[in-house]
Amino acid sequence: MSNSKDFIEVKGAVIELLRAGTFRISLESGQIIVAHLSGKMRLNKIRLSIGDQVKVEMSPYDLTKGRITFRF
Repeated sequence: MSNSKDFIEVKGAVIELLRAGTFRISLESGQIIVAHLSGKMRLNKIRLSIGDQVKVEMSPYDLTKGRITFRF
């Protein structure tokens, strides 16, 4: 059984805005990934711009994609 807490949480910064609510994120470790907005951020109309600090959840199975869950 899978638990919903099986995600890796990391901090990063937005470096590029892509289409359809996706962003290129530079993580603290130097890795660059593609991430999309979580559902609650879309519902509350949270907007991101280049340079914003964000918290990203990543699956341990695919470390090149993630979901943005929080903007600092």
